[in-house]
Amino acid sequence: MFDILADRTYRHLFLAQVVALLGTGLATVALGLLAFDLAGDGAAMVLGTVFTIKMVAYVAIAPIAGAFAERVNRRVLLVALDLMRAGAALCLPFVSEVWQVYVLIFVLQSASAAFTPTFQATIPDVLPDEARYTRALSLSRLAYDLENIVSPTLAAVFLAVMSYNLLFLGTVVGFMASALLVASVVLPSPTAAEPRGVYDRTTRGIRIYLATPRLRGLLGLNLAAASAGAMVLVNSVVLVRGVLDMNESALAWTMFAFGAGSMTAAFVLPRLLDRVPDRRVMVAGGWLLVAALISLAAITIAGGFRWEVLLVVWVITGLGYSAVQTPSGRLLKRSAHPEDRPAVFAAQFALSHACWLISYPLSGWVMTVFGTVPALLVLSALAMLGILVALRVWPAGEPDTVEHTHENLPLDHPHLQGQRRHSHALVIDDAHPRWDSQF
Repeated sequence: MFDILADRTYRHLFLAQVVALLGTGLATVALGLLAFDLAGDGAAMVLGTVFTIKMVAYVAIAPIAGAFAERVNRRVLLVALDLMRAGAALCLPFVSEVWQVYVLIFVLQSASAAFTPTFQATIPDVLPDEARYTRALSLSRLAYDLENIVSPTLAAVFLAVMSYNLLFLGTVVGFMASALLVASVVLPSPTAAEPRGVYDRTTRGIRIYLATPRLRGLLGLNLAAASAGAMVLVNSVVLVRGVLDMNESALAWTMFAFGAGSMTAAFVLPRLLDRVPDRRVMVAGGWLLVAALISLAAITIAGGFRWEVLLVVWVITGLGYSAVQTPSGRLLKRSAHPEDRPAVFAAQFALSHACWLISYPLSGWVMTVFGTVPALLVLSALAMLGILVALRVWPAGEPDTVEHTHENLPLDHPHLQGQRRHSHALVIDDAHPRWDSQF
């Protein structure tokens, strides 16, 4: 897996991702402490609003940003967005009102909503070979999981010797380092072969996404991953600190169990995906998520809720979560021209976070009102719904082709000129995708 770091361009991009993630992790810790300083007992409401702003920015801004990514040099765009994020983080230690936090978080997360899909869409252009790209996806998943462990640890060490406000400076350093690393390499910037209007650019990614069977299936699997993920991220603190009455250290180990499962899958998946089709792996990961949640509910009903069981179930949930999420970049890579990838990755970014917008509040509400077992069963049912949708809209077979119609494109779209209706199949031929028209 690590041999792809020999590629200088990818190595710099991967390091940029790592340092930016570490900086973001420090900001997450500092933001909670800042919210408590500003709002006291109302900090939970502040943080809830902050997370809502984050998701709204992701869903609303990503498609718009993806639409214009093709018109700007990618390296310039990514560096500018990193500097914007650094500027917003630099202002956070000086806020004195809650509304100022909301404004700065919206700016920061809007920049992230433009940065992340553009960055993700660049990797397959840097590593066109699918096997190498798959290893890059696993490394990216590993980086996210390690950040969940390393950032809180670093924050705890720093807080022993400094004020939490200085953690925001670590965030600034992370984004600045990311900008320097991106600026140090030359990035491909594919452009459209023909001019496109504002409407076409803004909606193109969503229309390609929803017109492609495998991506519609990916959306269903996104819902499954978000359902199980919300149970872990929203309710772990309630399960450990409330239901089990255990300390903060136990909560840290509980979250570590989920990350350990995800990291294990990230190491295994590159070799597995060399032999097994993406659809089979991702659907199996989805069913693993459902089985984990239902098993925890059944064990709780039969013998009571125990921490040891929770740890095992969260490891299994991490395995399933990574099995669903890691191959998704391969599907997106196969489903678009290089110049369309930012728009398609932006569509995935927005639509996947729309799934989180459903699962986050649902998870917290059911847990608060009805308790542990109903929360597990409701979220497992939602995950199952997502899997069944994926199975229905994403046919088995032909793992290296994508077919979609252009029924959602305007009649005057260049693809439809002189044609009543046709479909495209994106064929993976070694490292060089090409479009074959099928009339």
